[in-house]
Amino acid sequence: MVPDDAKQTLQRYLQVARDTLLWKLDGLSEYDVRRPLVPTGTNLLGLVKHLAGVEAGYLGLVFDRPFPQELPWMAMDAPPNADLWATVEESRDDVLGLYRRVWAHADATIADLPLDTTGRVPWWAPGGEEVTLHRILVHVVTETHRHAGHADLVRELIDGAAGLRAGAENLPDGDDAWWDRHRRQVEDAARTFR
Repeated sequence: MVPDDAKQTLQRYLQVARDTLLWKLDGLSEYDVRRPLVPTGTNLLGLVKHLAGVEAGYLGLVFDRPFPQELPWMAMDAPPNADLWATVEESRDDVLGLYRRVWAHADATIADLPLDTTGRVPWWAPGGEEVTLHRILVHVVTETHRHAGHADLVRELIDGAAGLRAGAENLPDGDDAWWDRHRRQVEDAARTFR
């Protein structure tokens, strides 16, 4: 049995992850929100664009409630990783506005449908396509938090800013010297482990 408040709980955790992801872009230049800092090209604005597509698909198309705007980077014939970076034509405001419109559309799906509503994920392997809203919400919440974690690391690589979310960073109150000592302690343990 799923508790009566499961939908509200999942919705709340999804919104926390959404807000955290957007917070990671605050105060950064256009270059910094777009630049890839790891070999796979992961970048902050690309993570937002990707999650807009994720929510449009899973909380729209899967339940026959398609998002009204075409997202060409999510098409089956789109180039690999087209959803994970913003083109020169896509501004930060464009991508963030899209994400907010998609999440409003997704929130309407969540509000309108019971958790046991069934849908179909056509891009999943045969036999696994039939799903419930409950399962999809768990999937989307998990994926959004995963990418918010990626964003946390990318942001730390850009300017050292880290933390769980605005107002609740969930980090010790150490100054730069404390963090340097901590990092050296971790590095020393890694080097001397046998």
